Amino acid sequence: MSPGQPTPDGYFDAVYANGDDPWHYRTRWFEARKRALLLAMLDRPRYRSAFEPGCANGEMTAALASRCEALLAADRHPRAIEAAAARASPAAHVRVEAIKVPWEWPAQRFDLVVLSEFCYYLAPDQVAWLARRVRESMEPDGLLLACHWRHPFDEQACPADEVHRLLEQETGFARTASYREDDFMIDAWAADGLRPTQREAG
Repeated sequence: MSPGQPTPDGYFDAVYANGDDPWHYRTRWFEARKRALLLAMLDRPRYRSAFEPGCANGEMTAALASRCEALLAADRHPRAIEAAAARASPAAHVRVEAIKVPWEWPAQRFDLVVLSEFCYYLAPDQVAWLARRVRESMEPDGLLLACHWRHPFDEQACPADEVHRLLEQETGFARTASYREDDFMIDAWAADGLRPTQREAG
């Protein structure tokens, strides 16, 4: 793959060819623990309207559902959309749609956007574009939460550290929480700059 190019669609066709859980989100303790850490960085008990692009097979979608009044999950691959819709089917307030971000973006506003294991498939200029899309659709009290694998891999179009740097730079949001391990990183940015203690006090 050429530097600066997004990960091609053919890669996702190949990874989904043998099942709808190619990254073992359902079965690995590592993935369950990572979801728990990400959820622990949410800055309030519930959100009015959340967006999760790159939802894969919907395991994070299901985890987020109980924290949101409305949740829109999206992916670019039909197999992922089908699996996520099935996983989220018990929750009537969750929608799963085919949206190829950042080229496409929902025409609504959100107080939570979750980017989990997704943005490193975009070239740096596309990550920057996505960040501006987030900024434009975020409510004044909104939270952006991002989690990404830190090790290089062949299909990577943008390293995790650069992804998170661009998200912060292009949104202009204030980073309110960070978590790092050798394998992955999680950051939270608040549009209004308030930390969870300040938000609760207010």
